[in-house]
Amino acid sequence: MVRRTVYDHFAGRAALVEGLVAEAAETLRRALAAVTIPDPDAITAMARFVLALWPVGDRYRTLLRLAPQDLGAERVNEVLAPARDMAAAIIEQGQRQGVFQTSVPPGPLSRALEGHLLALLECVNAGTWRDDGTRAATAALIAVGADGDLAVTQVRRLSRPERVGA
Repeated sequence: MVRRTVYDHFAGRAALVEGLVAEAAETLRRALAAVTIPDPDAITAMARFVLALWPVGDRYRTLLRLAPQDLGAERVNEVLAPARDMAAAIIEQGQRQGVFQTSVPPGPLSRALEGHLLALLECVNAGTWRDDGTRAATAALIAVGADGDLAVTQVRRLSRPERVGA
């Protein structure tokens, strides 16, 4: 596709990026809808959350890098807020269940987890890391304080082809 074709559909770079952000936001909403079924186990819920969202982040990882400078941090924050809120709810559940650390409240910990996952996506951008989401899900569980062996076991169980989406 040539530049002229792109700008026949978009007024400029900002409009193009905003169009991509709108598409990414809708894809994110669909992925979140797939994990909104409450899970009684917070470790399972967090693993499913990351496994469902990783492909979205992977698909839009370049956009995630460009959007803050093109649209501003507030717009990116707005798009990512539903995922952050869901993560905070899962973290709160895990803290009540005693499986996630409690020294950081759910809200700040969900922001830290967001930064952690975005940093892992940036490693994919840089070519220093490859992942189908299983390593990211394991890392996320460990980051919120889950036992490492339990995190690995649960992510493996959930990532088996016959269990995906279950």
